[in-house]
Amino acid sequence: MSDGTPDDGAVRTADGNPAGRPPRRSGLRNPERAVRGLGAGTLSLEALVLVLAIQPIRVVGGDLGGAAIGAVVALAVAAVLLAGMMRRPWAWHAGTGLQGLLMLAGLLHWSLLVLGIVFALVWGYALHVRRVILG
Repeated sequence: MSDGTPDDGAVRTADGNPAGRPPRRSGLRNPERAVRGLGAGTLSLEALVLVLAIQPIRVVGGDLGGAAIGAVVALAVAAVLLAGMMRRPWAWHAGTGLQGLLMLAGLLHWSLLVLGIVFALVWGYALHVRRVILG
């Protein structure tokens, strides 16, 4: 056919899929695994950035007290633990809560609020991709 669909005689639905077959949401072999990897990678990157940000914040930002450092380390540990638990459905909700806690840590130092906003946007994009791929 001239419209790019194969002319194999099969009955097709309006979207071009063979009748009786559910449409594929993506070309991924295992979309659930891919989405879990995206969530785990996002949380792992967040943990790495949080730990590596401690010293520059102390040098440039000045007054980063022990409570703020403890909060950053606790949030980084929580992010690593959640990255390992992405198979569980509640881990996505906990990841969203983690972003809120990081923004709340902005009360301890303004740069933590900036990091919280950046990672909340990244996490929001990861949730969007998850919704698009898994439906």
